[in-house]
Amino acid sequence: MSKSEQAGASARIATTGVAFLVAASIGWGINFPIMKNLLTEWPPLSSRGLAGVAGALALAAFALYRKQSLGVPRAMWLRLLLVSLLTMAAWTAFMGLALVWLSGSEAAVMSTSLPVWAAFLAWPILGERISIVRALALAVALVGITVMIGGDGFASSFAKWPGIAFALVGTVAVALGTILTKHFPLAMPPLALASWQLWLGCLPVAIVGLIIERPDVATLSSIGWASMAYLTLIQFGLSYVCWFAALERLPAATASIGTLLVPVIGVLASAAMLHEPLGLRQISALVITLGGVAVALRS
Repeated sequence: MSKSEQAGASARIATTGVAFLVAASIGWGINFPIMKNLLTEWPPLSSRGLAGVAGALALAAFALYRKQSLGVPRAMWLRLLLVSLLTMAAWTAFMGLALVWLSGSEAAVMSTSLPVWAAFLAWPILGERISIVRALALAVALVGITVMIGGDGFASSFAKWPGIAFALVGTVAVALGTILTKHFPLAMPPLALASWQLWLGCLPVAIVGLIIERPDVATLSSIGWASMAYLTLIQFGLSYVCWFAALERLPAATASIGTLLVPVIGVLASAAMLHEPLGLRQISALVITLGGVAVALRS
């Protein structure tokens, strides 16, 4: 194959990778308003936990279809369980609870703080020092989040504190799980790893939800059932497949920056589907936050 043919093939692979990345980001972004609306019919732990368990089974079936082994080396079980509880259980539970108090757009912007906490945690755990430029960029990102959450005044912001706290715990837990994964690599095929993480992380959330929330299937409307199907098939299923397909074709840094599309889609989708405010404050907060995170990821 000539150099021009190789360049053309590489360009096609990269283009396909970007398409998969955009598809995953859209799927995850639209989840914010869909989940917010679903909470009017079903409680957060049950809905997200059960959808995650079903999504894990779907991913496992797809992994087997791709002839990926689902076997877990005995020495990896403990670290797999720990990472799954941090990255999946905490995110599934706490972000679901956060949406009880926060709007879909606010939760989407809060999720962009994940790289901030990952950078701070990587210093003591991985020895990755934070440069001045990155520290300033991360501070700018936090300012953007503050503008988004606190722009309605003290009284309104105070009422949101439970949601802010849950979202913060969820993002910090995922950041810690991500750093631990880099520190103790999980040598497994990607789809098999995702299915196990979903299963180990979402099953306890679903069990707790069924025990304390006692959800009633009869209360789900046709829109509620469609929302549950979306969470299962798109958020916990297709989006993960697209994400790993993108990682196979794109550099990890490019894919990480590309996920900044998720909060953008979340804010726009929340405005369109739930008629949430989309004014100068929301747009400014989103631009400030994403700009800070993007600079931090590149520096």
